[in-house]
Amino acid sequence: MADWFNTLTQWHWLILGIVLLILEMLGASGFLIGLAVAALVVAAVVALGVVDSWSYQLLLFALLGITFTVLYWRVFRTFNSQTDEPLLNDRAAQLIGRKFVLEQNLENGQGRVQVGDTLWKAEADTTLLAGTKVEIYASEGMMIKLRALDH
Repeated sequence: MADWFNTLTQWHWLILGIVLLILEMLGASGFLIGLAVAALVVAAVVALGVVDSWSYQLLLFALLGITFTVLYWRVFRTFNSQTDEPLLNDRAAQLIGRKFVLEQNLENGQGRVQVGDTLWKAEADTTLLAGTKVEIYASEGMMIKLRALDH
């Protein structure tokens, strides 16, 4: 087994890097990208003749793998998760601030209201009568919270 380690060349590292990149593309969600880049860097270092010993190659691969993985998770992962539409999949939160007139009474602060083309479960602090102008001020799951407007 030790003899096999003595024969490690840049081609072994290059193949390992490519295989890890392919596995990453199949859905590893960033887990293998650091190791793939580390393997490719080790391939380049071995090809340049900077490192010959298999033990140094493995040590370099381990250190670079940890470094690149941590860098990915700290820098690039947070960058990719930011969005300019944070409420895209939260329809109830998109309605906050919307004003309309109630078509039906909200007895004991509970009921359902039509907003746009959707019937929403609604909650208010008190009973609200039909014809009252209300505003959606919060949401909790698929329930909207209403408050009466003074004017």
